[in-house]
Amino acid sequence: MIHSLFLINASGDIFLEKHWKSVVSRSVCDYFFEAQERASEAENVPPVIPTPHHYLLSVYRHKIFFVAVIQSEVPPLFVIEFLHRVVDTFQDYFGSTNVGDQLPTGQLSVVPWRRTGVKYTNNEAYFDVIEEIDAIIDKSGSTITAEIQGVIDACVKLTGMPDLTLSFMNPRLLDDVSFHPCVRFKRWESERILSFIPPDGNFRLLSYHVSAQNLVAIPVYVKHNISFRDSSSLGRFEITVGPKQTMGKTVEGVMVTSQMPKGVLNMTLTPSQGTHIFDPVTKLLSWDVGKINPQKLPSLKGSMTLQAGTSKPDENPTINLQFKIQQLAISGLKVNRLDMYGEKYKPFKGIKYMTKAGKFQVRT
Repeated sequence: MIHSLFLINASGDIFLEKHWKSVVSRSVCDYFFEAQERASEAENVPPVIPTPHHYLLSVYRHKIFFVAVIQSEVPPLFVIEFLHRVVDTFQDYFGSTNVGDQLPTGQLSVVPWRRTGVKYTNNEAYFDVIEEIDAIIDKSGSTITAEIQGVIDACVKLTGMPDLTLSFMNPRLLDDVSFHPCVRFKRWESERILSFIPPDGNFRLLSYHVSAQNLVAIPVYVKHNISFRDSSSLGRFEITVGPKQTMGKTVEGVMVTSQMPKGVLNMTLTPSQGTHIFDPVTKLLSWDVGKINPQKLPSLKGSMTLQAGTSKPDENPTINLQFKIQQLAISGLKVNRLDMYGEKYKPFKGIKYMTKAGKFQVRT
C-alpha cells in the first residue's frame, strides 16, 4: 500500500527515507515542498497532495513531517493513522516527547549518495553519451526495425557539494528515460533540464530509448551480391561496406560475420582490406574490416564451393555488423551546456559521444 516514507525536518532536509518496493526518487517531495511554501504554517500543509503519478500523505509531529508515498487510491485516514503509529514508535524508542531533537538531521544523509568533505586538487566532470543501435535491414536496403538504447555515464570529481545542470539542444528525442536518484525529476518534467547534486566518482546519470523509426538514422550500409546457382557446386559472394549517415565521422572497429548455409564447403575470398576467416566446420565467416575509408570502400569478393548434389539453399545468409563511431550520437542528441552552482571554483568539463552497433543485421 505505502510505497515509500520520507522524514523531513524543519529546514526542509530529507534526512531519513524507507522504501518498501522499488526506490522512489526524492524529487517526488518537490510537490510537498511547493505545498509547504504556500502554507502559512507547518500545520497548514494539506495532508493529502496529489502528483501526476503518486499521492503524498503527511503528518506533522515533533517538528518533523512524515510523508508517505502511495501509487494507488487507498483510504487516506488509514495511511495517516499508520504515520501516527510510526511517530509513536519513534517516541517510544527515543524516550522523548520531542523526537525532532533526537533524530539525526544534519549532513549525515541529506544527500545519501554523496559523502561530505570531498576535496580534489583538479576539479573535473566528464560525461559520456553512449548509444547502441539495433537494426534489421532488408535486402533492398530498407529499414525493417531500428531503435537506440542510450546512456549517459558520468565521472565527477568535484570538491564540496556542487549542484549541476545539464541541458540538451533537443531533449524531446529522449523517450522511456530512467534516472539516477540524484536527478530532480520535477524539473526534468517541466523544463527538460537535468538538475542534480552528483555522486562522487563514476555513476550512470540516465538511460534512455529512441524507438521512433523516423528518428533512427542508419549509419552504415552493405551492398551485397550473394547467389547460389541451381545444379551447380559454385556460388558467388560479394559484399561492400560503406558509411551512410555519420556526419563526417569515421566508422571504425568494423567486424562483419555471417553464418553460411550448411551446404557451403569452402569459400575463396579476397578482401580489399582487413583479414577474413571461414570455418568450414561451423560455417561461420568473419571479416575484420577495421576503419572505413569513404574514398576506398572495403569489399570482400570471391566464390563459394558447395557440396555436390545438394540443392540450392532456401535462404541467403544474414550479415551481422559490429562497429563504433566516436564523437557521434546517432540519435542526434547533443548537450547544450553544463553549469555548476553552489561552489566558487571553475571545474574542467568534458562531453564525449559514441555510437556502436548492438544487434545490427542485414538480410541478403
